Amino acid sequence: MKKSFVLAMMILLAIACYSPNKKNSDKALGEQISRDSNFPKVKARALDIMKKGFNAGDGYREVWIRDFNTFIELSNQVFPKEVLKENLLVFFRMQGSDGNIIDGFTPAEKIGAVKYDFIYSDLEPRYAGHKNSVETDQESSLVQAVFKYIKLTGDSALLNEKIGDKTVAQRLEWSMDFLLQHRFNQKYGLIIGATTADWGDVQPEHGWGVDLDGNTHPAIDIYDNAMFVIALNNMCELLPSVKTKWLPVRESITQNSRKYLWDSQKQKYIPHIYLEKGSPFPSDFNERDIYYFGGTAIAIEAGLLSREEIKSSLDEMVRRVKQAGAASIGLTLYPPYPKGFFVNKIMNPEYSYQNGGDWTWFGGRMIQQMIKNGFVREAYEQIQPMVQRVEANNGFYEWYSVDNKPRGSGTFRGEAGVLFTAIVMFENWNKMVKQ
Repeated sequence: MKKSFVLAMMILLAIACYSPNKKNSDKALGEQISRDSNFPKVKARALDIMKKGFNAGDGYREVWIRDFNTFIELSNQVFPKEVLKENLLVFFRMQGSDGNIIDGFTPAEKIGAVKYDFIYSDLEPRYAGHKNSVETDQESSLVQAVFKYIKLTGDSALLNEKIGDKTVAQRLEWSMDFLLQHRFNQKYGLIIGATTADWGDVQPEHGWGVDLDGNTHPAIDIYDNAMFVIALNNMCELLPSVKTKWLPVRESITQNSRKYLWDSQKQKYIPHIYLEKGSPFPSDFNERDIYYFGGTAIAIEAGLLSREEIKSSLDEMVRRVKQAGAASIGLTLYPPYPKGFFVNKIMNPEYSYQNGGDWTWFGGRMIQQMIKNGFVREAYEQIQPMVQRVEANNGFYEWYSVDNKPRGSGTFRGEAGVLFTAIVMFENWNKMVKQ
């Protein structure tokens, strides 16, 4: 049976099952969305802070690719496509000799006396780069950002632009090859990184904690692998000629993520698979009790969970948010790692920073996935504390404490970007309902 016929039958069945009660319920929800006074206010605030630059927030000088990937839709509303394109090209010009992608860049003349292991490139002398090597999401984030840029602007000519001796298309694939050659574990068939808290970029072993070194405990987690799957999906759509090589890799990562990281009995992802050095945490600590919110949201975006499992994941998030006494499903993880498990002081108190802080930056992405998967009412309920605190605090903040107080960088564009996109998705859904 042809796929097109099957899809048509599924659509007809969905229409047949769409009862008058469901229609009325959706229209009532649509009216609620239309009357929500916070939505236009948050959108206006997001557009306003986007006009002021591409750095992650007022606590960061750099343009980060993991952040830019989440506010590129927002930036497209206020900047010409040439500006977005130029930011993307800087990452390609500063690509490492092994294909790796930096985290971010800042004007070279502004680094001053800052002590950091900066990265430089002859192809881009204007900027100094940096890379938090404990994480494995920079390459995947750039592929995703390029995909979004082309979908937003139609500028597929970007793929043929020459940077040094390679086109952008070749550099995209080179970045994915870097992951297979330098961040891949043969035993489990999955991408590796350092031990971090969910999607975070701070390892527990020493004070700063952002660089791979002799203290690092290599591990496998769902966030890195889900980001890789999304990137492979995007790259194969942009570059059909690479499907023969990369679709089998995507299928293998998908299957192995399911096999080794998903706990079907508890309906959750385990935090880590530890490799040759084992865990950095005490032997009597049961890390598997911890629920990773952000990695789960990205796994849903990667298509790794069924609709039933998405609902189960949402229910578990809501339950654990209540247990924590937190405000939203942006909660990084629960329960948090006990005090003292991370040397870096910002991670040391429970419910601090990436150790149980509440980040709309990821909670907003969960909202987007709920809408995409048909949980619109639930998404509307769960976005309320996120938009309400933007108005209450007169802006966007990097993260929030367990008692919902703003923390970290102000004017955090990652939060602005994911909320803007989520609100636009609600508005588009509402238009569809009214047709």
